[in-house]
Amino acid sequence: MNKEFYQGNREKLYAQMKENALLVLFSGTEVRKTNDEFYPFYTNRNFLYLTGLDQKELALIARKDGAGRVTEKVYILPPDWLVERWSGERIKAAEAAERSGIADVGYTDSFETELHRLATSGNYQYLYLDLFRVSPTDRDEPAHRLLKRVASDYPYLQIENANALIRRMRTIKQPCELEAMRRAEEITCAGITAMMKASKPGMYEYQYKAVFDYTLGQYGPQGPAFPSIISAGKNNFCIHYYTYKGQAHDGDMVLNDVGAWHDNLMTDVSRGWPCNGKFNDRQRLLYEIALQTSDHMFSIIRPGMAMKDVDGESHRYCAVLLKEAGVLDDVQNIGRYMWHGGAHHVGFDVHDAVETPVQIAPNMVFCVDIGIYHEEWGIGFRVEDNCLVTENGCENLSAATPRTIDAIEETMRRNFTAF
Repeated sequence: MNKEFYQGNREKLYAQMKENALLVLFSGTEVRKTNDEFYPFYTNRNFLYLTGLDQKELALIARKDGAGRVTEKVYILPPDWLVERWSGERIKAAEAAERSGIADVGYTDSFETELHRLATSGNYQYLYLDLFRVSPTDRDEPAHRLLKRVASDYPYLQIENANALIRRMRTIKQPCELEAMRRAEEITCAGITAMMKASKPGMYEYQYKAVFDYTLGQYGPQGPAFPSIISAGKNNFCIHYYTYKGQAHDGDMVLNDVGAWHDNLMTDVSRGWPCNGKFNDRQRLLYEIALQTSDHMFSIIRPGMAMKDVDGESHRYCAVLLKEAGVLDDVQNIGRYMWHGGAHHVGFDVHDAVETPVQIAPNMVFCVDIGIYHEEWGIGFRVEDNCLVTENGCENLSAATPRTIDAIEETMRRNFTAF
């Protein structure tokens, strides 16, 4: 992404704000793991989407006056040679300006003073904050802590939730985002294909993960887009499985739900295959049903379709196929074998924090995820692809990753022994 992308995003946000308003956003803070160690820092995705600045403890203040004019300033950590010797170089003012397109760059040690001056100036009626929480029990982020202070220090400021505005913007992907996602799809394909080629009976889940991680490492330092789900055999019946301790025995299916990222844009792709490289009759039956369901969805998704129908129709269609095959007794019992939906958006987050649309529109990107889990047969897998909505239909962005039985078996015949 270039600075024009981030500038354009901020301009769209400012256009939605009321006049006489302040906007305050934060990149986030580290979470302590133990005595002298922190969890890897993950920049607030809305802050990143608006500034391109990927570092902890940064802030943005924008102010919109009564005439609609906007002034903006970003705050970065001041230079500190000792801290930087231990923890790495902090972003410099010139770099922050060039990356974000924000000319006015200050240091965070002046942030509180300048915010107080603006809040008490009498010029502003509204304060926009990103107050997103998944659960009320989530830890307080800097925006939530500021919200508590506003109630006592600046009670005359009316709080507006910027999160809703930004989520709406992130729903529709821009051309540069789609370009980055296409590159991320290529990297994801390389990782999954490498696992297929390395697969063999007796291989441990952590070895599959090692192959995937190593392959992604050849394309850059960022690694997987999210914690990889890689399982085998009975472990496939845990939908979000992260243990990697199991072993793939001859005849077991291997399930993976993985993704790469490029220029901050992510993918989310799932494939399943028999570890020995050959689908047996039951595996073939269930996999063909999942694949036919996926192909059906890609044939009907288009602008104007209700978003809820992506999951609804995929379950209905798959239920009919399972019943026709004699696997399911009644289509109403599809929940016996399909345990989850999968039409979540993907982008700056793997489950992208967007405004859930009523209707599908061009340049949305979401997953079509068909999972079948037959515990009695010991077969569980999913076929998950990334769907780009076009003007007249849709495109499968992850179609190059082997997804038919013939393509998977042929890929696995081109054996690559990693261990």
